[in-house]
Order: sequence, then C-alpha cells, then structure tokens
Amino acid sequence: MNETLKVLESRRSCRKFKPDMVKKEELDAIIKAGTFSATGMGKQSPIIIAVTNKELRDAIAEENRKIGGWAEGFDPFYGAPVVLIVLADKAVPTYIYDGALVMGNLMNAAESLGVGSIWIHRAKEEFNSEFGKSILKKLGIEGDYEGIGHCALGYAAVPANAAAPRKENYVYYAD
Repeated sequence: MNETLKVLESRRSCRKFKPDMVKKEELDAIIKAGTFSATGMGKQSPIIIAVTNKELRDAIAEENRKIGGWAEGFDPFYGAPVVLIVLADKAVPTYIYDGALVMGNLMNAAESLGVGSIWIHRAKEEFNSEFGKSILKKLGIEGDYEGIGHCALGYAAVPANAAAPRKENYVYYAD
C-alpha cells in the first residue's frame, strides 16, 4: 500500500502526550503541510498560530477548559507541548472548510513523522472572546477570523488504539 494511504488509515487521536517538545524540523514540516491544504478558490483563508510557549499554551488550555465546563486541573490538550491554532477569515465563503482541511493536513503530516495529534474544539468560542482577541492583538493579527480548531501535537506516551471497524453503508456508489 502507498505510504500516504497508510498514514491516512493509521492516524488516531492521541490523548496522552509525553512532555518532550516536538523537534523544530518536524514542527516546521507539519506547519508547512498545513499551508499547502486545498482552499476554496485558492483564497488561503486560514492562518495558523503555532503555540510552543508553555505559559501561553497553559493559558489557552485553561480558557478551553472553562469553555468546555471541565473541572479545574483538567487539561483539554492532554499534555501536548505544542498547540497549532487554526483560524480562518470569515470574509471568504469557504473559510470553515478551508480551516478544516488545514487541520486534516496538520494531523496527517504529524502522523507521517511519528508525532501524535488530536483536534480539540472550542477555538471559535476562544477567539470570539476578549481572551482570544487579545492574543490576536499581541501577535499583530488583524481581520475577522474565526477559530476553527486546535491541533495539539506531541509524542505519544502510549500506543494508539486500533481503528474501529468502518460502519456499514459508509459509501454509496451511484454508478
């Protein structure tokens, strides 16, 4: 089987990460893959915020925890040392789809390099809040962006679970 198809079939969400920082060359390759995602009309509506600073990562995790309603001390990023936040320009009609494709590319690229990943939601709520808007302002990001998702990255602390069987009637052929 072709290597790309193997990656697509083997990628699983990681829910327990080692604290080790992702190697810079691996992180750069993962981010680059995200920038080569297909986008509607080639508009490239998404942006990626690469969070490697532990204090900022922890502050974002805490905000995400509050939005999710979890108990104090819960880490919605499961200990991942890196969080790639995907946002997209709401002025582009395909922005949600564009951002989702970036997320997919990030996670599949990570898998291809032996880096664990998981899509964590609530980026929309974070970046609609003053908390998220202050992050964008500090980074000099202007525009009307919506949070699409967080791609939490790191090295898996435990092996991935096997894939669940694919559901019946997943595909319908219209020959």
